[in-house]
Amino acid sequence: MPYVRAVGRAFALAAFSLLSWVDVLIQLITFGMLCVGLVFFFGPTVLWARRRSAAMRALVARWCGVEIPAPYRPEPPEPVRERDGWYRDGNQLYKRAFWISWQHRLTWAMEDPATGREFTWQLVNPLCTLLLPVAVLLGGPVVLRGYGRWTRWWIGPRPPAEAVRKNWVHRHLESLGHQFGIVALALVQLIFSAFQLVVFVGAMPLAAPVVLWCRSITDTLRREAENWTGVRIPRPYLPPPALPVPRADGLYQVGRQLYEEPFWPVQHARTRWILRDRATWRDIAGGGLISLVSLACSLPALALFGWAMTGLSVLWVWRPLVSPRVEWFPLPAVSTHLGALAQSPLILLAFAAALAPAPWVVRQLARFARVWLGPTESSRLAQRVERLKQTRSDVTVTQAAELRRIERDLHDGIQSRLVAMGMKLGAVEALVDTDPAAAKRLAAELRASSSEALTELRVLIRGIHPPVLSERGLLDAVRALALDSPLKSQVTGSLPGRIEEPVEACVYFAVSELLGNAAKHGAKSVSIDVAFADDLLTVVVTDEGPGGANPALGSGLRGIERRLGGFDGRLTLTSPIGGPTKATLEIPCQIDQEPSSPRTSTSSETA
Repeated sequence: MPYVRAVGRAFALAAFSLLSWVDVLIQLITFGMLCVGLVFFFGPTVLWARRRSAAMRALVARWCGVEIPAPYRPEPPEPVRERDGWYRDGNQLYKRAFWISWQHRLTWAMEDPATGREFTWQLVNPLCTLLLPVAVLLGGPVVLRGYGRWTRWWIGPRPPAEAVRKNWVHRHLESLGHQFGIVALALVQLIFSAFQLVVFVGAMPLAAPVVLWCRSITDTLRREAENWTGVRIPRPYLPPPALPVPRADGLYQVGRQLYEEPFWPVQHARTRWILRDRATWRDIAGGGLISLVSLACSLPALALFGWAMTGLSVLWVWRPLVSPRVEWFPLPAVSTHLGALAQSPLILLAFAAALAPAPWVVRQLARFARVWLGPTESSRLAQRVERLKQTRSDVTVTQAAELRRIERDLHDGIQSRLVAMGMKLGAVEALVDTDPAAAKRLAAELRASSSEALTELRVLIRGIHPPVLSERGLLDAVRALALDSPLKSQVTGSLPGRIEEPVEACVYFAVSELLGNAAKHGAKSVSIDVAFADDLLTVVVTDEGPGGANPALGSGLRGIERRLGGFDGRLTLTSPIGGPTKATLEIPCQIDQEPSSPRTSTSSETA
């Protein structure tokens, strides 16, 4: 009876899994609508498709005996109304919470790794489940439990990516998927590049908003190429033009034309900015070239992979269930299991041939995309000049605030103590002849006050430049911060020498701020990785907190950005709802060839 029940359940699971293709089709349609600006359908479709996965998890738990918890990240919290009655999201204010909640839920659904795994499972599972009734007929209930474990691996919770050791097939299959993903994104970019050319020819006033809109598609290709291959493709665009300045008579001048309102001067400036930026035309050319090159590189792998998957389905699904005799070009006809076993190694060899070059090919495609979508020397120089203009004012404001803080601490702390000590010294002079005992008591109080003043002065000096930084260098100073932190901390990495002292101080205080934020928001552990390569200092601080950090909402993170901006550095923050939060500090710098003090090193890397 259990055997018959297992076979019936296998057929039911196979029939139910076919409905996943309906979900895949609807998600692809809504994703296409998302690419053309209809953004309201994709998020609800993804959440609706999760119901099918939840039903499959319940069936697998009931019929296969394998419990599968939900793998999704925690839902984003509801927006909180501020005192003035508005809802704030970054630099935007909203009268109602609907838009913020909808945007957060869309981001939560799209950035959750479980969403991508679930989509792949919905695409692959029906093909594999068609084999399930045959396998259960041969193996019985044991095969059904194996299918439950296989389903748990796909749509169940996963350990962190760094804790998973991927085998050869997994790594190369993932790279093949990334390769096809670059092809798909390149084709989408090609479509929008053609659309931009049509706008340039027939609707020039719409050129600026259309190009800016299409740049988001190109940015997606840059971002995903970096996520998939590690090949970073920076944005190459020139900085946007400044707002027009009126003349003395209040009019705005563009060439020989005068305008009473700034609207048309702004439109003219934005159009010239778009058309004169070489990156605009490089994006359009790259849309065609990247599509052609990626298609040419991926068609052999696609053909081999498709031929192998179809061959396996024909030999082991179609032949046993539908037709006892099958023929799959260019292999001879097969009518027995022995013949199918003889041809299977050739099909598996084609499968391996499609997978083997995938990691190398996808990296080369990303490098080719970087040639066309990355910055040129002129755009790098323009971006650097604009960034220095922006950071110059930030550095000035930061320095002025720091000087005011030091002045306030000296005035309210040390100066007050010194004035009190001077008054007590006057009292000691008056009492030393008439009341020596009272004079001794005041002298003892003066000694204690001087000790406290010296301690406060040392704390103030340490806030300006910590002594541990001068004595031991950046890496050991960061280890000292980790030891003082209440979190379970781990510091890894190495430096080839002493970094420039101003950069060391900047990074030290930035790491201190990040550790304070992690402890304040309830994190339990934090890891810090320090590295130096190609004249770039990189510090990665990762905590297991609740996530949701946003530099626009916190003065601490904004202060870190200002600090780094003074050294042409940058802060990259990844903090999805539910965590973890990963802050990456990158500062171009040099190794100090003549450090001010000899370096000593600690031996512990874990706090």
